[in-house]
Amino acid sequence: MNVDDVLTADAVTFLTDLEREFGERRRELLARRAERLARLAGGELPEFLPETADVRAGDWRIAPFPDEIADRRVEITGPVDRKMVINALNSGARVFMADFEDANSPTWENCIEGQRNLTDALDRTIELDTGDKRYTLNDEVAVLFVRPRGWHLEERHFEVDRAPISGSLFDFGLYFLRNHGRNGRYLYLPKLESHLEARLWNDVFVWAQERLGVPRGTIKATVLIETILAAFEMDEILHELRDHSAGLNAGRWDYIFSVIKKLGHRPEFVLPDRAAVTMAVPFMRSYCELLVKTCHRRGAHAMGGMAAFIPSRRDAKVNAIALEKVQEDKEREASQGFDGTWVAHPDLVPVALEAFDRVLGERPNQIDRQRDDVAVGPSELLDVAATPGEVTEQGLRNNVSVGIQYLAAWLQGAGAVAINNLMEDAATAEISRSQIWQWLRHDRVSEDDVRRITDEEVAKLGDGYDDARALFERIATQPDYVEFLTLPAYDRLVAAERV
Repeated sequence: MNVDDVLTADAVTFLTDLEREFGERRRELLARRAERLARLAGGELPEFLPETADVRAGDWRIAPFPDEIADRRVEITGPVDRKMVINALNSGARVFMADFEDANSPTWENCIEGQRNLTDALDRTIELDTGDKRYTLNDEVAVLFVRPRGWHLEERHFEVDRAPISGSLFDFGLYFLRNHGRNGRYLYLPKLESHLEARLWNDVFVWAQERLGVPRGTIKATVLIETILAAFEMDEILHELRDHSAGLNAGRWDYIFSVIKKLGHRPEFVLPDRAAVTMAVPFMRSYCELLVKTCHRRGAHAMGGMAAFIPSRRDAKVNAIALEKVQEDKEREASQGFDGTWVAHPDLVPVALEAFDRVLGERPNQIDRQRDDVAVGPSELLDVAATPGEVTEQGLRNNVSVGIQYLAAWLQGAGAVAINNLMEDAATAEISRSQIWQWLRHDRVSEDDVRRITDEEVAKLGDGYDDARALFERIATQPDYVEFLTLPAYDRLVAAERV
């Protein structure tokens, strides 16, 4: 594959210098994550940091954001393939978050083609002719945000000093270098676990803007609060990024995954079937309300979570039931004070818009609505035991089937996959395998149950799932918890590319 138009000499130099400047700090922060995880395994529980109490108590606000992102009432997300980019920009949503992370299988081709697609989108030259249909941009399109990979991921096709570059620095650096003159300035930041990780991003932004002669504060980034540890540092994360902040987002699926990963060794944190863990259960509701309160106090957007339903073209009854649930979800978010929300499919944009239009009217957001009525402390954020529901065989079957189907698609280069009328990505696959691990550890299911159901579910799927099954079973059932499913999966992806 020819990459010379993307990895130009200037790009190679910029990325190399970026990694040399910040790579060691990234590795130190990952080591800090491991140390924190060990302390949690030893009995520690998350808490608000005493050393940053003055930040939480202070009367500060983030820098103003541009008018073009003042109204973000509906955002659509998806991978960076050409068709998705065009359809999402045309969807009627206010924002499209183009995703190099959970919705992207990071094959080298996907990562490079994604960069081309986003530049073409900003240039408004992007088009696609499939033979059956020609795709072009409408006159009015969504504002483009880009989500680079998380700090834990590497890009092994680009080395600096004989070591892989950070996937975060590669995705961000290449995108900003290529597009800072095209208004390529809006980002989403995933998987942060502390304000120190936000500080690293802020320093990266300052360095990149100075290097390219761009005014400080040009970049605006929304942080996904999708780890249980970040939920205890929301003020601090906004403070670190205050010159570059565009708010916080309630990344619901990864948040559930994080609760299991960080605290799942404790019996009081055992979760029921994934379908039972809605945004209305106590610990999820508390997390959302604290996020809204924190953001609005600091003059920042509070963005709601994903509606993952994919409408069926054949089953009107399925659509009616699911759309009612989506509407209820979006109405709850709007009533809580969120300024906007996420959907995974263009057909859901009108449903979400209707819910937020009723609350917002002509206002671009509801940042002026302060949630002084909210009082959320550690006990509320950690009240997982109050989650209603059971661990059922159907829940186990769903986790096994979805996890294996998604992983098989990911290994073939697809990072966002429609399964049972839901858009599944890496975050939902992480929940699937993490719940099995947790249920085994706490004797909610047996190894015989897992083997039997895996045999039955794979038999239903047919041929072509052996590699995905082997990897999924190993990660879900081994005693030692694997931090991210995508780490061993990336090993296989890269190995397959080099054959």
